[in-house]
Amino acid sequence: MALAAALTGCSFLGQSLPCTLADADSGISAVWRPADFGGRDAARIRLCVDGTCEEQMSGSPDDPFASLSVQLPDGVGASTVPVRLTVTSAKSGDTVVEDSTRARLTEQRPNGNSCPPTVWTATFRAHPDKGLTSPKGMKLQG
Repeated sequence: MALAAALTGCSFLGQSLPCTLADADSGISAVWRPADFGGRDAARIRLCVDGTCEEQMSGSPDDPFASLSVQLPDGVGASTVPVRLTVTSAKSGDTVVEDSTRARLTEQRPNGNSCPPTVWTATFRAHPDKGLTSPKGMKLQG
């Protein structure tokens, strides 16, 4: 039994579990259903956080979801940062969605409470009608 515990990483007698080695970065993410924005790569999604921007095409409507992240500096901590979403039509260049808000960052510890790293994140849904919304309850399949 002790051998099984050693092999599985379990511990007894109050000893803590070893840290895993997952890496993570602080950042703001947006997720969306590509089908919400039309045909294959029909829109350009641009996410800006506190002056730093990332962008990509909307993706294939056959994909259940797509995402885009803007990395935040190390040590950002429990702060609130400005977020802006702009979605433009690839065909016409017209703005389809434009929205902004402030994101309150949430602490995440991907390797457990007593293990590094500590990162600060927030996630939004890029919605075709409502702009930046909560991803809670988002169906990732059509």
